[in-house]
Amino acid sequence: MADGGVADSYWEALEGHSRAWRALGLSFDPFAVCREALGAHWPGGAVVGRRGGRRLGDGVAREPNQGFLVHFDDASREYREDLLDVPLIGQFAFNLYLSVPPSGGETVLWRHRWQPGDEAYRLPGSYGYDEAVVRGAESLEITPRVGEALLIDPRNFHAVRPSRGARRVALGFAVGLASSGQLVTWA
Repeated sequence: MADGGVADSYWEALEGHSRAWRALGLSFDPFAVCREALGAHWPGGAVVGRRGGRRLGDGVAREPNQGFLVHFDDASREYREDLLDVPLIGQFAFNLYLSVPPSGGETVLWRHRWQPGDEAYRLPGSYGYDEAVVRGAESLEITPRVGEALLIDPRNFHAVRPSRGARRVALGFAVGLASSGQLVTWA
């Protein structure tokens, strides 16, 4: 990690990711469309974040048909210093659903943020936690529909249930509220 927490391999993977998206030959940039819609009524709009002056990734396409384990995402905990060139005040996760299964694929969000004692529930060698980490916490289960977008606070523990009967595909990126007041995205 030559960049205070961002591995050099990130920048290499980002170049490959960009080439792959261009190779699709789309007449539009789906991440730009999402960013523009998100920032349309926000002073300053939404822009792709930078680290050390370098532009971060626009977004990712995910197909978590096997689901995602219970986990949280928190840029301020995951990086030794600020991830972006501008300090963050808040963080969100954006997902736009392109395909959903007839059953399964729900997003579950718990009203529980990471605490040191939660590490006792981390699954060995994994990003995820045993679901017992959120036992008793208030939760919300969201069944996405095609064309819907979801904006959540990923610092709360969340998971995606396995899909049954069809693919679950979403475009996504992280959204930060910067100290400048602007929305900043990255992937």
